[in-house]
Amino acid sequence: MYTVTFNGHSIKADLKIDNGLLTGVLDDKAIQGDWIKINERQYHLLYNRQSYKVDLIKLDEAEKSITLRINGHKQTVKLQDRYDALLKQLGMDNLTSKKVNDLKAPMPGKVLSIAVSEGQDVKKGDALIVLEAMKMENVLKSPCDGIIRKIPVSAQQVVEKNQLLIQF
Repeated sequence: MYTVTFNGHSIKADLKIDNGLLTGVLDDKAIQGDWIKINERQYHLLYNRQSYKVDLIKLDEAEKSITLRINGHKQTVKLQDRYDALLKQLGMDNLTSKKVNDLKAPMPGKVLSIAVSEGQDVKKGDALIVLEAMKMENVLKSPCDGIIRKIPVSAQQVVEKNQLLIQF
């Protein structure tokens, strides 16, 4: 049994696919549909006399999330099993998140722009710095949620590999 969260809504789900038949329970309601695998990333679902084209865009096992495109609409779904719920209840759900203190240059290059400032709150995936290396622009994104403590580099500065760019 999983708790599935999407668009801010959570439902209980226990689903099984066997020989093209999707069966299970969604929020205490029995469901049944036809599930056809087209290829590794595309599926077709027939449920309640409606047809759904399902494209798997991204599967993030560490975050237990799946990004799907269902009939052209993008949807990110988070999964939580009973162990995740227990860890959250005990206040131990953030133990697996790694603490990141620094962002270092992954390669030598030139800092083209800095999109953040000291003291600013950032979320994981936010663009921080644009680094030009080998005539390509590379957007360096935040590896975690945090607050920018220090930015010891400036725009147009040339940096070496592993040089400190941002402290969190």
